[in-house]
Amino acid sequence: MTRYSVDPSQHELIVTWGTGEGDLATRIATLPADTDTGALMRLARALTQLSEAAWRTYTHPASAAASLEPDSEGWRRAEERKAFDEVPGAITRPNLPQDGMLDVEYSPLVESAHRAGRALHALGNADLTDAVLAETRTELAAVENAELGDLTGRARQAVLLSREGASPVQVAAADRLLEQDPFGPAALFTDIDPTAAAVAAAHWLAAAAEVTAEATGHAPTAVLSEADNIEALPHETPTHVLELLEAGASPYDAVTGLVRHALHIADGLLPDPAGLREQLEDIDDNLAQHTGPDTDPEDTGLRLTPLDPRRPAPDLLEDLLAGIHGCWLLHEEYDEPDDEDDFGDDEDRDDEHTGQPGIDRSRFARLVREAAAANRDRLI
Repeated sequence: MTRYSVDPSQHELIVTWGTGEGDLATRIATLPADTDTGALMRLARALTQLSEAAWRTYTHPASAAASLEPDSEGWRRAEERKAFDEVPGAITRPNLPQDGMLDVEYSPLVESAHRAGRALHALGNADLTDAVLAETRTELAAVENAELGDLTGRARQAVLLSREGASPVQVAAADRLLEQDPFGPAALFTDIDPTAAAVAAAHWLAAAAEVTAEATGHAPTAVLSEADNIEALPHETPTHVLELLEAGASPYDAVTGLVRHALHIADGLLPDPAGLREQLEDIDDNLAQHTGPDTDPEDTGLRLTPLDPRRPAPDLLEDLLAGIHGCWLLHEEYDEPDDEDDFGDDEDRDDEHTGQPGIDRSRFARLVREAAAANRDRLI
């Protein structure tokens, strides 16, 4: 999300936001030296809260909820998204205390706008109010652009966020990047929404696993555990994704389901009580023998989610790309290229792990491209 802060020495209100390559900043307004710094800080805090509420409508879209019935979670999300239109009015005409009472809005987004408006009312600077209105329009437009798959300008911060859904535009862009480099180019992390990138990466991981399974004789869902014997890999999560795909899930459903599950846990919710009960039953005896009041939770082997709940989509993307790399490691151990295969330079042929001649990455990438193209309907 975007953050707002105050430079007390220069009397400036500053806005900063992240991108996949670092943070950017710009000045919103410069204030007179006698400006109330406390009121200005309250304004900065309210604008940060407004940004957080606005971007939550992006990471938690109504379309990803189970129901849109009145008073359901999906309905509440849709209402919060509609509230974008109320923000300018709340900033210019905020709820003010009357007779010791203050009306508080149910919408976190609208209430944040009212708080910003009250701070502006206390500051009494018309130019600052105009600058803040322009800034909030820029911020809300960035969310709207991100929803459409346009991650340019302020909307670039979406590459750092985890979303329950994925824009088809962004999935297609990620797929094109992976077609250029099936191992995952850096642009996947700097230009693409990570959930959308992970959807495309799941499709390409499945293609890599199929190619590797054909060369090795191992099942596609077993290739990464075998590759872990060659090089330590985060193989559990990409293997789980492969198992979901084998069971009939689409890359979209597999990825968004995992990300949504992790986001719910980050919100303090228990998204799958029945699944947790089964997980506890499976390890009940082990827990009884090896846990106690002083046990470190990391030693139990029990996780509520396989992803980092603070950044589930980027974490999943990293693991899926590591899975593609693992497929190449195992494929290289088994594959015997045809004589007509073009290996390129001798340096490219050297196995970076054994120092022995072996299949180069370009041949594996070609085979994976062919498998991905043959199963393109899986992604679409």
